[in-house]
Amino acid sequence: MIWISWFGRTSVSIVMVGLTSLFFLILSYKKEAVLILSTLLSGVLGLGLKILINRPRPSKDLVVLLEETKYQSFPSGHVLFYTVFFGALILIILRLKKIKYKVKLFLIIICLSIIFFGAVSRVYLGAHWFTDVLGGFILGILCVLIMGYFYVKSDTNVSENIN
Repeated sequence: MIWISWFGRTSVSIVMVGLTSLFFLILSYKKEAVLILSTLLSGVLGLGLKILINRPRPSKDLVVLLEETKYQSFPSGHVLFYTVFFGALILIILRLKKIKYKVKLFLIIICLSIIFFGAVSRVYLGAHWFTDVLGGFILGILCVLIMGYFYVKSDTNVSENIN
């Protein structure tokens, strides 16, 4: 569980986003690179809500803490990032026509598994309450829906300009 949560650390997530964006840029998928880069905004949103809501984390008096954490508890920044980043990857996977169906299915299952097990790990490690994780997931889904709207809309604008 610690290993799964490692990907949600700020430094690791920034590197993941940067490398993934660079990967899409190298393949000449500029729109996808921008979409992935925009997932970093979830960290700003999450931190702002943590400060605004100011909910304390679970304490060692109430749960077994397997990971020391700082900042406030709601929403779970790890779950928010996982949902937004891997949700954006799912959007891209679904939209790219060059990927075969079985490969798409495999990649989507991996992304969904990381989102799910990332959420479970935060509660298991004692870093968050279940509602913190649920809040991060719901907020992440809202972010993916908004990002997805603009990502898909840009395709229709391009095709309208061609016609």
